[in-house]
Amino acid sequence: MMSKKLEDAINEQIKNEFFSGYLYLSMAAQSEEMNLPGVAHWFKVQAKEEQEHGMKFYDFINDRGGRVLLKAIEQPETEFKNVLDMFNKTLEHEKLVTSMINNLYEIALKEKDYPAQIMLQWFIDEQVEEEKNASDIIAILKMIGDKGHGLHMLDRDLGKREED
Repeated sequence: MMSKKLEDAINEQIKNEFFSGYLYLSMAAQSEEMNLPGVAHWFKVQAKEEQEHGMKFYDFINDRGGRVLLKAIEQPETEFKNVLDMFNKTLEHEKLVTSMINNLYEIALKEKDYPAQIMLQWFIDEQVEEEKNASDIIAILKMIGDKGHGLHMLDRDLGKREED
């Protein structure tokens, strides 16, 4: 059985993962308004992935005999300047999530909770990928700008993102 401290921290992370999904759905909604269906698709896939992450934590608590306590999710930001702003905020948010996962890992180390350490290693690896994906798209947007043919091509490419 896991410690109360770790269980509480993981319950908080469930909320954080679902908030991430809300944030990306908000970005998807604005992308739809901007007639960028590929960007919207990318963010919808991202939102679904975040919900799956939340469920991984949910299942982990239940599998360990703990108690899941769902917390209120606040409304995410709903206005973004442009696509570059969305991806800059995505990277900023993913860096925040990385720090949250690292904090969970620190708690698991201090509590000598080896199953939690193993589970969290997956999330640590995932965060490297999440930050890289956002950084790569930001680099492309900085090269092509956020208007015209280049943005249209990027929108088309982002629309090809497959669900994991």
